[in-house]
Amino acid sequence: MTVAPSSGARGVFARFVQSEATASIILLACTIAALVWANSPWAESYFRLGHTELGFKIGPTERSLSVHDWINDFLMAIFFFVVGLEIKREIVVGALSTFKTAVLPVAAALGGMVAPAILCVMFNPRGEASQGWGVPMATDIAFALGVLALFGKRVPVGLKVFLTALAIADDLGAVLVIALFYTSQLDFTELIAAGAFLALIVLASRLGLRNPVIYLVLALGVWVDVFASGIHATVAGVVLAMLMPVRAGRDPEHFFSEVKDRFEALRASQLTRDSMIHDRTQLDAISNLRRAAQDMQPPGLILE
Repeated sequence: MTVAPSSGARGVFARFVQSEATASIILLACTIAALVWANSPWAESYFRLGHTELGFKIGPTERSLSVHDWINDFLMAIFFFVVGLEIKREIVVGALSTFKTAVLPVAAALGGMVAPAILCVMFNPRGEASQGWGVPMATDIAFALGVLALFGKRVPVGLKVFLTALAIADDLGAVLVIALFYTSQLDFTELIAAGAFLALIVLASRLGLRNPVIYLVLALGVWVDVFASGIHATVAGVVLAMLMPVRAGRDPEHFFSEVKDRFEALRASQLTRDSMIHDRTQLDAISNLRRAAQDMQPPGLILE
């Protein structure tokens, strides 16, 4: 006889999946596994996996990257996009919405970039190593936030916001250094194409479009062109995040008025579970309620 899982077991699993510490636990577990694997007798297979080519072919077009490059240039761009959305939300309506609250993490990030670069140049004034001053500038934002998330609600929100803002400013600065000083060749045609996609995102925002699929398609176009331009693709993630709307696209009073009118119309129409199938007025009222609720959800939050 098969015994169904208890509701308690399902509840524990659901809480684990939804917990913000879950990603941190997975991150640290994978890190430990990678360190053990890379220093084991099977280390060759570990490094061979990183150089395995993965790609796609559409008609005559064929593209492929190594697993290592997919992580650095695609998945990390998504990571920067999500973190960038969090930062923009704090800048627009949160803890970083004033100059006084934003200046400290930005100043700390500048210090965290400049000091390691100066130390690197001091100890390596000449030779090939002198060109590596940009290497120690970046903070490992994934691990910094991952470790912090392990403590959950016991960590003050202000500390989380500060560390997130510091880390994203630090990494953005480091990525810009890579783009300006370590990029051997730029494809300006691809940069112009990326700029065109960014302009379309701004236009969509100004027109009040709230369908996240539109922004997702345009964002993918930006990533492809930035990657092809020669600039580190994580720049695309940060820039996209800064352009995404994080405010509701509808005035609350207008929202309340429309919702009230639709509710009253539905209540007066003797709505049942089946009546809307034949009553076009009821179906339209329900559809309008759904659209009104969607317009109150900023695309940035939905994509995040």
